[in-house]
Amino acid sequence: MSLEEMKDLQLGEKYIQPETKEVNGILVTKTMSENWDNIWNFQARPDDLLIASYAKAGTTWTQEIVDMIQNDGDVQKCQRANTFDRHPFIEWTLPPPFNSGLDLAEKMPSPRTMKTHLPVQLLPPSFWKENSKIIYVARNAKDTVVSYYHFSRMAALLPTPGTWEEFVEAFKAGKVLWGSWYDHVKGWWDAKDQHRILYIFYEDMKEDPKREIQKILKFLEKEIPEEILNKIIYHTSFDVMKHNPMANYTTFPISFLDHSISPFMRKGMPGDWKSHFTVTQNEEFDKDYQKKMAGSTLTFRTEI
Repeated sequence: MSLEEMKDLQLGEKYIQPETKEVNGILVTKTMSENWDNIWNFQARPDDLLIASYAKAGTTWTQEIVDMIQNDGDVQKCQRANTFDRHPFIEWTLPPPFNSGLDLAEKMPSPRTMKTHLPVQLLPPSFWKENSKIIYVARNAKDTVVSYYHFSRMAALLPTPGTWEEFVEAFKAGKVLWGSWYDHVKGWWDAKDQHRILYIFYEDMKEDPKREIQKILKFLEKEIPEEILNKIIYHTSFDVMKHNPMANYTTFPISFLDHSISPFMRKGMPGDWKSHFTVTQNEEFDKDYQKKMAGSTLTFRTEI
């Protein structure tokens, strides 16, 4: 949908928070569950690129990096439309007049770049069949839960988070949209050696964006000159993206996303969890984390 149409929406109308349902034990919105057959049967193509992650793990950031790479650092081209329209969110459905991610993806000419938060077991099987490339971005659990909580507060598109204490418990139990963070990051980690998956970490991207963008370039089999690489690093930095209306979701109606409650792009800094967790909460979270991550070779840094 065009920016003009977006502006014409009745901003005063409060969007009704979604009902939830489960698909194979994973919590999703009711509209997603009603559309599940279409999502599951989505036809991927061999030249598709899918950016996958758990919610609030650096998806939009990765999308922006990829778009800049694909457009050789042309900032104007990367501002041709908002993130949602440039990279369809395959399982997500919005009320009219917005297009669903599936509709957008199906109409899009190849090569397509798309996004998903689906856990590995719910990914439409055609992605495996067609051997499409996938970039998975993972962020440590503590910063993810903080970011997800603040996003749930400002996004009428998601269920109400309740109190911070309640949300942390729901997160630990996997009773949030897209299910358990622990199963999500481990599931994709285990899949990475059988498929064309580049698994990257939010903390690594913050620590050394150049190194991580070079990994993405290699995975996409693309070479760019040093000056374009530096341009991409600058334009995909948190401070620049925070002021880019095509990436910061400020074009969405306030009835969907209320940035006065919490901006979509809030802090973007590893370690922000320390200003939210109490000592007791942190100890309990760590104990639970050890149990749920036992036996996995996957490790995260909670600060850099």
